[in-house]
Amino acid sequence: MPRREAARLLRRLGPIAVQSPKRGFSGMPHNQYESTNHAVNSYRRFHWIPSVQHPLCGPTSSGGIYEGQRSANKACEVQKRTFGSAATQFQRNPAYSVLNSDDIAYFKSILGENGVVQDEDRVAVANVDWMGKYRGASQLVLLPKTTTEVSKILSYCNTKRLAVVPQGGNTGLVGGSVPVFDEVIVGLAGMNKIISFDNVNGILTCEAGCVLENLSTFVENEGFIMPLDLGAKGSCHIGGNISTNAGGLRFIRYGSLHGNVLGLEVVLADGTILDMLTTLRKDNTGYDLKHLFIGSEGSLGVVTKISVLTPAKLSSTNVAFLSCNDYTSCQKLLLAARRSLGEILSAFEFMDHHCIDLAMQHLEGVQNPLPASPYKFYVLVETTGSDESSDKTKLEAFLLRSMEDGLVADGVIAQDISQASNFWRIREGISEASVKVGAVYKYDLSITVEKLYDIVEEMRCRLGDNAEVLGYGHLGDGNLHLNIVSSKYDDNILAQIEPFVYEWTSAQRGSISAEHGLGLMKAEKIHYSKSPEAVQLMASIKKLLDPKSILNPYKVLPQSVL
Repeated sequence: MPRREAARLLRRLGPIAVQSPKRGFSGMPHNQYESTNHAVNSYRRFHWIPSVQHPLCGPTSSGGIYEGQRSANKACEVQKRTFGSAATQFQRNPAYSVLNSDDIAYFKSILGENGVVQDEDRVAVANVDWMGKYRGASQLVLLPKTTTEVSKILSYCNTKRLAVVPQGGNTGLVGGSVPVFDEVIVGLAGMNKIISFDNVNGILTCEAGCVLENLSTFVENEGFIMPLDLGAKGSCHIGGNISTNAGGLRFIRYGSLHGNVLGLEVVLADGTILDMLTTLRKDNTGYDLKHLFIGSEGSLGVVTKISVLTPAKLSSTNVAFLSCNDYTSCQKLLLAARRSLGEILSAFEFMDHHCIDLAMQHLEGVQNPLPASPYKFYVLVETTGSDESSDKTKLEAFLLRSMEDGLVADGVIAQDISQASNFWRIREGISEASVKVGAVYKYDLSITVEKLYDIVEEMRCRLGDNAEVLGYGHLGDGNLHLNIVSSKYDDNILAQIEPFVYEWTSAQRGSISAEHGLGLMKAEKIHYSKSPEAVQLMASIKKLLDPKSILNPYKVLPQSVL
């Protein structure tokens, strides 16, 4: 594009700095056991909530006596009927005990009546993931409020060999936070206290059940931000974020939770409370054990408290929504952004035009920022800095050069908070919009940026008109969200997707899970990303910390190695 025309377009876009919006969408209510109804607010996050169907489990009697093996058998039926991944079916481990009235009596003795949830409707909500894809048959939800109560629960369950599923906000996508069969659900929503905040160093210490958005609001009032920002921040819990090593929108700027979490308190399977709740930035004494639990998805221990480093909140934010003619231009634009925007680059997200079309069809209240630009790819760039004038100058220069070089075909820059929120609503609403189509097969892959979009194009060739393939994600850190949508779940479509998607990713030396975890969906697929020796070492660690394998069974690791 000639410099004169690029300058004219840049003036038309009129970039100005805006205050950082509360972008995205909320998930389920903060207490998911009470209600699934909530209001939509354009400045808050929200998930689409599928209508909850009761799992195939029998009701309890008025005296709380469980029907033993019949319940376990029904749990097996649930697992067989659940759509998941193309994984080998397996049976409930007969070594696990079946819940009985004595167990219920013990739990009530330590938690009280309100901490033991047996109501069928409330338990049903906790048995199903938010997408309605994975369903368990648990008949009990426990709601501890202290670490000591968690310790007593796990100690008892370990002794009795009752399988346990730790559950936070239940916003996961791979079946990691819901039962597979009749495991006892330990919900951490009641452990939601902020313990302390060091407003000199920006170190937050809190309990695992704190909702991420609440923590964000708290630290922002103190002049800081959370290093983690997710579309589900209105529902997800910080303990679940850490247990899955959630990535999110700020990864390009602040890195992973492995680098931001300073300390943890964790309860092991036998009830041992492991106090690693340090707030020190540097501690080089022995093995850094907290990293075992970050990303272990509750399979090694239950995270109960966290200390995390929070960056300072900066005053100047700009959000641009740009279009590109091809994926090569997206790659080159990323490199140009890294070089030109440097330390102020805080997000670099990409979407193909299929994503934009879907969002416009199924998201209420959003507007296409570039309605007259039917391009193949779109990029959302956010900058965050402390000098408004300097930041604007950098962004203007970056856009001008990108237009001159033909990397950007068209674009707009948010003029106010409302426009910035609309840009982010489009990007973060893709997942919500895809679920509204009917059926969605979700894959979260880490691939080199050069090859990242190739799998999308290959999948379109494989599926033809049988399904629509969407490609979007965090281009700045090589994370592709591959969504395949159709009117209903179909075994023939699944057979075309798996195991091809895993084989292809493995051939590129990529990861089959960039940030969502393995859960139930990918536990048997871990070999596509990890060597047999590495998986065997993981299994040895699992057996050491949880020898009876009561914590989140059937998840993360293949049953064959356990």
